[in-house]
Amino acid sequence: MTLSSFKESLSENEPPQNCSVYLNALWHDAKGDWNKAHELIQDISDENASWIHAYLHRKEGDISNAGYWYNRAGKRKSAIPLDKEWEEIVVAMI
Repeated sequence: MTLSSFKESLSENEPPQNCSVYLNALWHDAKGDWNKAHELIQDISDENASWIHAYLHRKEGDISNAGYWYNRAGKRKSAIPLDKEWEEIVVAMI
């Protein structure tokens, strides 16, 4: 899978089969379902999930909570546009 093919899957009604929970969460976020994305990722305690969790809270506007999750992910707080961070995370999860 590539970033391009993942983005193309956004025209479908379901995320690509056999994609990780991380990509599943990012897919739902891109489709406008922040709550589903958060639900999928919130109880996973690894660095990948923490990075996605940080991104989601940054997108929500909860910067303090996002900072906590960036720290858990071992990442600096992001200042790039949200759409670019989403792409960066997708590429890292592929």
